[in-house]
Formats: sequence, C-alpha cells, structure tokens
Amino acid sequence: MAKPIKTILKLQLPAGAATPAPPVGTALGPHGINLGDFVNKYNQATQNMKGDIVPVEITIYEDRSFDFKLKTPPASDLLRKAAGIEKGSGAPNKNKVGKVTKEDIRKIAEKKMVDLNAESVEAAEKIIAGTARSMGIEVK
Repeated sequence: MAKPIKTILKLQLPAGAATPAPPVGTALGPHGINLGDFVNKYNQATQNMKGDIVPVEITIYEDRSFDFKLKTPPASDLLRKAAGIEKGSGAPNKNKVGKVTKEDIRKIAEKKMVDLNAESVEAAEKIIAGTARSMGIEVK
C-alpha cells in the first residue's frame, strides 16, 4: 500500500551545490525533513549537471520520509547559455540582448521534451522560441 502523502514541493536548485540554507531549509524545515539527508541525495543525483539550475519535485510523506524527481533545467536557463548572455532583456520588445539559431532552439526543445506539454518536437520548438522572444533573444 502506498504511503499517505503530506505535501509536494517544487524547488529550483543549483545542480550539485545545494545547501541546507534557504531556500531548501525554509521549504523543507517545517515539514520535518532531514535537511542534510535531502541535500546529500540531491547533490549526488545532480553531480554530473554542475552549472545548471535543476528543478526538483519533492514528495513528502506523513511519516517524514521523502522522494524526489529531477526535471530538466528551465528553458530560460538553457536559452541564456545558448545565447551567451547573463540575463534576459527588461524590455524584450525594444531591446534585444542576444541571438540563437534554429538549431539551438531544436536542441533545447529535444532536451525539454519530457517536461513540456507538446505533442511533437515542432510544437516544443514553438514553445521554446516564444520563451526566447519574451526574454529579448532573437531567433535566426
């Protein structure tokens, strides 16, 4: 029989470099989770993705145990790296801050496909291209 679920939390943490300090401590502390245990397991699971922000979905059970699922890095993070920029534009309709190619968009769409609500890679490409436009990144 499945354990009763207390709550499900979603966090975005740096791969291989999570610490028990906020935001981890403030999110998990009230639920009675062993912070050191979570941080160690998360860092081991994301060791090979260092440098990325990796979203994690943590399922906390009534008996204070937990499971977590790793997601793919956010599209905006992948686009920033592909365009070689620090951050998106504050006024994306006026100020363009970088450029990505259609091949970059396809690679990101293929990587994100498991987490996107899209039927095909072409539909996923449209989602990623829309994110790029909203960040002030031109698609060439």
